[in-house]
Amino acid sequence: MSAEPRLRTGLWVSAVLRQANSAGCPAFRRRRGDEDAGGVLAILTSRDRKAVVLAQTRAPDGSPAWIRGSGAEPVDEATAEAYVDRQVGRDPDLWVLEFETEDLTPPFEAVLL
Repeated sequence: MSAEPRLRTGLWVSAVLRQANSAGCPAFRRRRGDEDAGGVLAILTSRDRKAVVLAQTRAPDGSPAWIRGSGAEPVDEATAEAYVDRQVGRDPDLWVLEFETEDLTPPFEAVLL
């Protein structure tokens, strides 16, 4: 289990959105979750309207990581939306963020499993 201090989710979200927008990567909050400990889904969309949905998880060593919740390959927007809706139905404390990226890579520090 990781002993690293955890940032409040609301603070992390604000910082990541500000950083992405400052770097020229359009980003916005689609859904507000629990300020203190809500999980985060990050929707990465490309100009050709393909998407990848990343979900927070933990690596085997307990460090923060992300998984491609929508699958290994990019999906269409409807499939991404369906995944997000299912996850929010299971966890009403989730934050949902969206980022427009050229190559569907996260514009924030992320270890992908």
